Amino acid sequence: MLTKTYSGLIDGINGIIITIEADVSKGMPNFNLIGLADTSVKESKDRIRTALNNSNFKFPSAKITLNLSPASIKKEGASLDLASAVAILNSDGIIKNSNIEKIFFIGELQLSGEVKGVEGVLPLIIAAKENGFEYAYIPYSNRNEAAIVNDIKIIPVNTLFECVQFLNGEIPLKIYERDITRDIDFKYDYDFCEVVGQHTAKRGLEIAAAGGHNILMIGPPGTGKTMLAKTLPSILPEMSFEEAFETAKIHSAAGMYNTDEMQIFKRPFRSPHHTVSNVTLIGGGVNARPGEVSLAHNGVLFLDEFPEFKRTALETLRQPLEDGIVTVSRIKAVYTYPSKFILVATMNPCPCGNLNNPDKECKCSHYAIEKYLSKLSGPLLDRIDMHIEELPVEKEELLKSKRNSETSKDIRERVKKARAVQYKRFKNSGIYCNANMTKKQLLKFCNLTEAQNELLANIIEKYNLSIRSRDKIVKLSRTIADLDNCEDIKEEHILEAVSYRVLDKNKWY
Repeated sequence: MLTKTYSGLIDGINGIIITIEADVSKGMPNFNLIGLADTSVKESKDRIRTALNNSNFKFPSAKITLNLSPASIKKEGASLDLASAVAILNSDGIIKNSNIEKIFFIGELQLSGEVKGVEGVLPLIIAAKENGFEYAYIPYSNRNEAAIVNDIKIIPVNTLFECVQFLNGEIPLKIYERDITRDIDFKYDYDFCEVVGQHTAKRGLEIAAAGGHNILMIGPPGTGKTMLAKTLPSILPEMSFEEAFETAKIHSAAGMYNTDEMQIFKRPFRSPHHTVSNVTLIGGGVNARPGEVSLAHNGVLFLDEFPEFKRTALETLRQPLEDGIVTVSRIKAVYTYPSKFILVATMNPCPCGNLNNPDKECKCSHYAIEKYLSKLSGPLLDRIDMHIEELPVEKEELLKSKRNSETSKDIRERVKKARAVQYKRFKNSGIYCNANMTKKQLLKFCNLTEAQNELLANIIEKYNLSIRSRDKIVKLSRTIADLDNCEDIKEEHILEAVSYRVLDKNKWY
């Protein structure tokens, strides 16, 4: 008897539907598995046979043929186990469910018959929903991940035996529904009130958080660059449901989904070491996976000691910084991963770190400074919205700052208000902040007066800026205006935006 069940595999960060055809017929007992299966899938024959026997089902003493379709796609992993076992049992007449072709199955079988969790459940459930499946039988440990998707009934199962009982109507279905809480006061390790002084950097980070802008902080060791970077998540607003859904899909495909439902709306913070490889940073590999830039989607990518990263790794950041996506081309496929993040980078101004430090003398030659700064290419720096210099905090300022410092919660409220304006501005466009505006949106939402255009033209001429740098300044001005609750951009907003471009200024050191 020929029967079909349906499961899925991950392709990049998307799910694809796999049809499992099972035929149990008379003949010499044999178990054939066809359909371009890799080693882990071929090994499922032994897992399924043992799992059936240990679940009180007699493995058919017959000729069994299992076909995984489409045959042109290589099948990898163990997520097809449950669907394959159900297909055999259905073909052998043990399962009698006329509705089985409307059911989606995911899960790895253990020898005991238990159903083990798998990676990438969220993209697979999304694919199942888009293909019209009404029910999805999934491992119990993946229930929170799968239940994010609406309009498909999630049935968590612990064992193969329990799954068969559900299918045969021997026990009532237990549909899992998840109540996702939005109003959460997240806990952070660092708070802005703990950072002494550095008012310019704090203001810069507030603007970066409000508009999603990239920022590079330059200063001697000990000025608080790393701590400031780590406080940025504490002033970011929680993600909207659309942003959370996008981010969860990427993390699920990478096998890094956070099962804590309290964390679903918390923005990711990724901080790879400077020895990171190109593939780890940008994504890809033999079995293509999202890289750090995609895992930071809708959150923060922190690169400490920016010039210490390999030049080739840094140059791979150009596409995601410009387009908000990463395209990884391989021999067999092309994968596109979303990667809209806030880049926060820190660096010393020179090899010894004391350039422009009023308290210590820089011992680096002009050539050494130029060589150090040349590790960051012009095109890469051009894609970073803000370059801010930090200097050591004076003693008087240090004592004063301890008494008068805003908390992250205070700053976050201002950021939320500015983001709310932007959500409304870019509604239904797939864009959530000013930094990601297209050229058309820039012209539409950033109308400048003739005097403001002339001011910008003079600045571009004076500092020999590119058109991209001009657009960055306008986007920054739009965010500063949003923080000031101004509908129109004013001259002071433009001048403040220009002040955050220190590396564009001739001989800043």
